[in-house]
Amino acid sequence: MADILALKVNDKDNVATIFANDVKAGMSVNIRDKKGNSVPEKLRADIPYGHKVAVKPIKKGEPIIKYGEEIGVAIADILVGDYVHVHNLDSQRARGDLEGQEV
Repeated sequence: MADILALKVNDKDNVATIFANDVKAGMSVNIRDKKGNSVPEKLRADIPYGHKVAVKPIKKGEPIIKYGEEIGVAIADILVGDYVHVHNLDSQRARGDLEGQEV
C-alpha cells in the first residue's frame, strides 16, 4: 500500500486529518506538518478518509485542537494513533442544544 498521509495543519494541533482510504488499525501513518516534516505513528483504530487521528495523548477534559482552534473536549482519554470522533469527543461547535447558553 502507498504511504498513508495525515496532515497536521498547526503546531498547536493534537489531531491530524487522514488522507487515505482503507486505513486500518495497526497500519503506520505519516503525520506531516505544514513545513513538510513527517513523523510515523501506528494507528490504533480504523479511520475513514477525512477523519481525525490523535497525534498527541489527550486526557479526558482536555481540548481537541485542529487548525490551531479548539473544536471540542475529550470525553475519554485518547492515545496517539486513536480515532478522534463523536465516541471520544464532545463538540462545542454547531450545537443546537447549547444555543443561548454560555459554553
